[in-house]
Amino acid sequence: MKVLVVDDDVVARMMLMHLIDSCGRHEIIEAEDGAEAWSMLAAAVPGQAPDIVFCDLRMPHLSGLELLQRLRAHAPLATLPFVLVSAAADGATRDEAMALGADGYIVKPFRQDDVRAQFERIFAAPGPEDGMEDETPADVAARLGIDAARLRLYYEGLGRQLEAAGLELSAADADTVAARLARLREGCAMLGLHSAVAALEEAGTAQAPDRARVAAALELAIRVVQRQAVRV
Repeated sequence: MKVLVVDDDVVARMMLMHLIDSCGRHEIIEAEDGAEAWSMLAAAVPGQAPDIVFCDLRMPHLSGLELLQRLRAHAPLATLPFVLVSAAADGATRDEAMALGADGYIVKPFRQDDVRAQFERIFAAPGPEDGMEDETPADVAARLGIDAARLRLYYEGLGRQLEAAGLELSAADADTVAARLARLREGCAMLGLHSAVAALEEAGTAQAPDRARVAAALELAIRVVQRQAVRV
């Protein structure tokens, strides 16, 4: 997994990188502040962006919250998992971060258990309690007769299709929306992403497309695809 760590305090950045490295086999890249991180992320080639960002809250040039706002408004990176890191433990700051779309929040000083918990929660495999259990990447690869590298390419390709659909379907007519969702469901089904299939099917059953429901279903499907790609 590729992990981006953003913090203007070099000591804190190194400590967090060490804790992340101890949580698994990760490729860790770093940025000294939010402005540098944004330059790196905005210039990332599709399919090569980080899988998750750990970012300090208060930094010069561009704060963690400002970076988060830019990402959530930038379609190619809008669903990128983002964990804020801060010495502020008050509920108001945490609530603001979550309202802006943060996926997690860690209070300094760091603890390994806190860092590990973010990976386990954000990239947890869906289970029966989620309503539909997806196939494991290993089972999908065996069923399709392909290796892990090829499977990851399939996940990444499907992810790009879902992201493109989010932009194209925002103003499309009902027939176009239904047809596109049907094709996307086929792709998700081929890769054993049953929870994504269910969400897309529910969003496409209405006579007139509910734009908000379609967007939410596509976002869920993107999350599922990204999660499975990371599990590979």
